[in-house]
Amino acid sequence: MSVAVTDAITPLAEAEERFHLTRTEDEQFFPEWCVDLPALTESEETGLAELRHHYLYQSAQGHLLESTVMLLFASPLLTLAGFYDPPFRVRAEESVQLVLADSEEVLQGRLAVLVLKEHFWVVVLESKKTALSVWSALPQTLAYLAANPHPERPSFALMTNGDDSVFVKLAQTEGRQYNFSRAFAALASHQELQCILQGLKQLSRVVAS
Repeated sequence: MSVAVTDAITPLAEAEERFHLTRTEDEQFFPEWCVDLPALTESEETGLAELRHHYLYQSAQGHLLESTVMLLFASPLLTLAGFYDPPFRVRAEESVQLVLADSEEVLQGRLAVLVLKEHFWVVVLESKKTALSVWSALPQTLAYLAANPHPERPSFALMTNGDDSVFVKLAQTEGRQYNFSRAFAALASHQELQCILQGLKQLSRVVAS
């Protein structure tokens, strides 16, 4: 099944209708992001500290493009979580232009996507002055997850603009349900960044199994 992701942001309600999706708030549906998270090693803690130092320094110079967020934030996290090692393989999708009209102006940004082992997607938004919320990527993220060529297994995603990160899960064998984690603010504290890496490590084990 192939899914065309539109250039303009699709309202969440339209995405749900188009792909026959329903959000569930059952706490048992998506425990992977918060239950029994793996401990971090000393080297992982060191890597996180370096990542946060670099990101804070560069973001203080101005708003970051999506490619810079990928370089400074997403890619180092994926390295620490083991997503560049077997059995994972990375495939880059074409960037998507996002356009969101609010009451005052048209907000524009870009969305870059990586897929790893066909069950885990990384969706990166451009962080810029127009301040697209990480939640603006949810309809497109669900579209990508709905295109999973192996619908018998759940698929997962990490949406991030560097400042905020959210995990998403879609299960197509249980009435096509989805849910998401709370938003993690990596700039707020080192502990928030730790939680993101722990969630990634947990999902790497789930997806690889």
